[in-house]
Amino acid sequence: MPPEHKNHKTALHRYLALCCDFDGTIAHDGVVSDAMVGALERVAASGRRLLLVTGRELDDLRRVFARLDVFDRVVAENGALLFTPATSEETLLCDAPSQALVHELRRRHVEPLSVGRAIVATWEPHDTTVLEALRELGLELSVVFNKGAVMVLPSGVNKASGLDAALKSLELSRHNAIGVGDAENDHALLARCQVAVAVANALPALKEAADIVTQGRRDAGVRELIDELLADDLAGRARLSARHEIVLGHVSDDAPLRVNPLHASLLVTGRSGSGKSTAAKAVLEQLADKEYSFCVIDPEGDYLDAPHAVVVGTQKNPLSLDEVTQALATGSNIVFNLLGLPLEERPRFFAAMVPLIEQRRLRTGQPHVLVVDEAHHMLGRELPPAICELGARLDRVIFVTVHPEVLAPALLQRINGLIVVGGEAERSVQAFAAATGRRLTLPGQPAPETAALQPGQALVWLAAAGPALHRLQLQPSRSQQRRHHRKYVEGELPNDRSFHFIGPEGKLKLRAQNLLVFLQIGDGVDDDTWLHHLRRHDYSAWIERAIKDPELAAQVRRIEDDPADAQASRRAVREAVERLYTGPA
Repeated sequence: MPPEHKNHKTALHRYLALCCDFDGTIAHDGVVSDAMVGALERVAASGRRLLLVTGRELDDLRRVFARLDVFDRVVAENGALLFTPATSEETLLCDAPSQALVHELRRRHVEPLSVGRAIVATWEPHDTTVLEALRELGLELSVVFNKGAVMVLPSGVNKASGLDAALKSLELSRHNAIGVGDAENDHALLARCQVAVAVANALPALKEAADIVTQGRRDAGVRELIDELLADDLAGRARLSARHEIVLGHVSDDAPLRVNPLHASLLVTGRSGSGKSTAAKAVLEQLADKEYSFCVIDPEGDYLDAPHAVVVGTQKNPLSLDEVTQALATGSNIVFNLLGLPLEERPRFFAAMVPLIEQRRLRTGQPHVLVVDEAHHMLGRELPPAICELGARLDRVIFVTVHPEVLAPALLQRINGLIVVGGEAERSVQAFAAATGRRLTLPGQPAPETAALQPGQALVWLAAAGPALHRLQLQPSRSQQRRHHRKYVEGELPNDRSFHFIGPEGKLKLRAQNLLVFLQIGDGVDDDTWLHHLRRHDYSAWIERAIKDPELAAQVRRIEDDPADAQASRRAVREAVERLYTGPA
């Protein structure tokens, strides 16, 4: 069966593509053994994709290796040519060779000289002649060395650029790819892949840069890698791909605390308004920076300014399942905005979304991370039937919730990282520990006051590091969440999260569904009504609970604690809001 129509398995693999060099890796003296071909066929049968990434020209490759059909894509000429064996389609990924250079090298009697679709190649010691010709002709081309071979290509063309084109054509990410090679020109290939593997015969510099060095040489090493990949998806390897990790924050000695997004299922918790979504968005920023993909389930519009993401669904145009499918197919980072759906409908809609998301993940490995905000509302103690029927384990998820204890036990047991923000952190830790049966050690015990957190701090637990929690200065978010959350300024909060001016005798029924309306009504109500709510600390409580802004709530609370006359306090509250928020254009 052609590779384009393979029957993909139902296991959710981290590593979906094996990307192999040819000479010195799967081939010895240009020959690929039957055992190596058999091992490659086993990889294909597992539902994973196979890519061959080589410096050889395609015609030469066909001459020495008749089984290109086992590969989904072939990247030839060191990244310049993309070939699809199933259809025999060739795609040139850069400009054709410079005829002026070819003519000059022939005039200088450079032999052997090979001219491919894009590559011009010879062997040492002609490298000096090649460099002189490039300099005299004034050509901006790159010279690549590979165990005595000298290859000339357009600048920026290498195995990494060719790999990117091949993966894109398969709708795969480099973060789901394993690269294996042996020589100088494999540095770019291995650096681009999530897991870098050097066979035992590789050059020392390549071994130094690799995550894994095989015990076997050439194809024996690749077959050794394949056995491990098929056995457990490399799960037995501790801390693979450190260079692709993201930083959660820094501990007291300024040492970074890192996690691998392909191995992490995190819970972000804390009381209402504590900064949970801000902490989650700081993680999303790093995911985007590292080219991981993510998908956010956003029931309340808290992630409309998530970095490098497309927002699908609005308050006026409720999200549909067709839109979910279409958005996932784009491969973009997606924020699914559920504000347009009735509150009671959101969990049911979420349950219908999950199979669509998981099907995409099964095939492409993406989105790499799924964020579920208000997780206690989306996923209660019992998993929805649609999720149970699918058998989705919901790995690589960031659950954001104020109530971790109400999440389904099956989900809580899969969590291997905890981030607790805001006040009453110890209580949140205890709620998670009680719900999961874990024993977690707070820093500074037995002194409970050490659990008090300053703004920007968190208590963080990672299962791989044992039961101890770390006090962390969280990696700051580059986005100014408050300034861009226009739903709080001019959007429409639901009735139960709106502010209601009722006055001292309960005669008024004035609803402020956002900050702009709050300021407008506040300016217009009588002094007794304004001061009634001010003295009861109603304004700061609403801002912390509904607007989810502890900094603004603290500023307003100070105004409430030292009330001046009605007009002065009105002015002070307005100024506090306007300092932190951008009003409508």
